[in-house]
Amino acid sequence: MTGTHPYPYPAQAVILAGGQGSRLRPYTDDRPKPMVEIPGTGIPIIGHQLAWLAAEGVTDAVVSCGHLAEVLQDWLVSADLPLRVTTVVEKEPLGRGGGLKFAAASLPRPDEPWYATNGDIWTRFSLREMAAFHHERDATATLALARPRIPWGAVETDEFGHVLDFIESPPSPYLINAGVYVFSPGFTALLPDRGDHERTTFPRLARERRLAGFPLPHGAYWRAIDTAKDLTEAAKELAR
Repeated sequence: MTGTHPYPYPAQAVILAGGQGSRLRPYTDDRPKPMVEIPGTGIPIIGHQLAWLAAEGVTDAVVSCGHLAEVLQDWLVSADLPLRVTTVVEKEPLGRGGGLKFAAASLPRPDEPWYATNGDIWTRFSLREMAAFHHERDATATLALARPRIPWGAVETDEFGHVLDFIESPPSPYLINAGVYVFSPGFTALLPDRGDHERTTFPRLARERRLAGFPLPHGAYWRAIDTAKDLTEAAKELAR
């Protein structure tokens, strides 16, 4: 909390780490997706996430586990963690919205705002800036927005069909949901017990103008680790 900003920045977070990660096989044959190591760091994705959250003022995290939960839980027990971590395990798949609601029930301070992130996102930007943006817009939920690079080269033409230029991996013209969120305390009650909040809760909040979108700051690093190619690219970017 700063003198000029009376808003209490969230100090608690949920990480959704229950996905199968089938597109990351064989890496995910024996571990959940967030336990896949970023090449060259010796640290799994979730380790990077917890370090980032702690650096942004988070003191408590709830990790929602599913697929191969015990591998993740064993690592958390043995790792030197920069914050308090609790795990919850879904007995049956609840969907993303149900999973969020289930995990949020274990947050230590239900009357305070909280962050959430998907367990396969590797990123670095100011969460406090995002929380301030959320507060200023009086939003119930705010999602980070990324502009990913298109994996193909683009071709630029003029109105006569002449090719003018080739652009390697240009940024997408569209913003996408970056998988990082700020939620007000009242958001939890709006989540479905099971199912996907992006089909139910988010559209409803959007209609009511209570959903905000925070564009990632220019130059902020963001990558979703979905496939083996993403791991390779992440390692290359790290080497730079």
